[in-house]
Amino acid sequence: MRNVWTIASRELRAFVVSPVPYVVSALFLIIMGYLFALILITSQEASMRPAFSNMMFVLLLLAPALTMRLLAEEHRMGTIELLLTSPVRDWQVVVGKFLGSLITFALLILGPTLYYPLLMKFLGNPDTMPIVTGYIGMLLFGSTFLAIGILTSSLTQNQVIAYFAGFVLLLLLFIAEPATSISGQGPLGTVLSYIGIQKHYDAFFSGVIDTIDVVYGLSVIAVSLILATLVMQARRWR
Repeated sequence: MRNVWTIASRELRAFVVSPVPYVVSALFLIIMGYLFALILITSQEASMRPAFSNMMFVLLLLAPALTMRLLAEEHRMGTIELLLTSPVRDWQVVVGKFLGSLITFALLILGPTLYYPLLMKFLGNPDTMPIVTGYIGMLLFGSTFLAIGILTSSLTQNQVIAYFAGFVLLLLLFIAEPATSISGQGPLGTVLSYIGIQKHYDAFFSGVIDTIDVVYGLSVIAVSLILATLVMQARRWR
């Protein structure tokens, strides 16, 4: 695990000197601040559930920006060859970069929103459990977004292509469940209903942690990182 943490710390240092995480964080907090204030004014309800749902949709746009350079930039600059020829396994590179982006996400994007529940304490008496499970869900499904972004970043040398590929894949997960109204309730409809991401995170925002939803999130992360590792291995043998 030493190699994984070495790569993760390397990515954290790169994030510190890069303007991208700060721009993404600023955009996220500005958009969420506006939506959060709008929800409080219009609903007069001390609940974080609408805010969590909005966070997911905003992350759909912004999460790929955090990961688009992680492997694409390495390929473009040729530094990936240095990593691949060093005594580091392909999966360690992928997992290390994933952990670096995850820590950045937790500190710069998710962390600053913790003042929302504190603000609600002055406006009412919100249930604590939905807030706790909601943040667990945000961390889990934010991780799935980052893992998918790393996968698309491994497929190209162009950061813009990596961003839009990640956005499209995430969008497909969002629209998979509504697509069941077109496909019907057959085998295809069952598959689309399961891979649709919305119903899996809704339970967290309601105060429920379901094993199926946890397995879904971890499965998406694992599959994305495994595929990214396979892409790395394919590049090694070119």
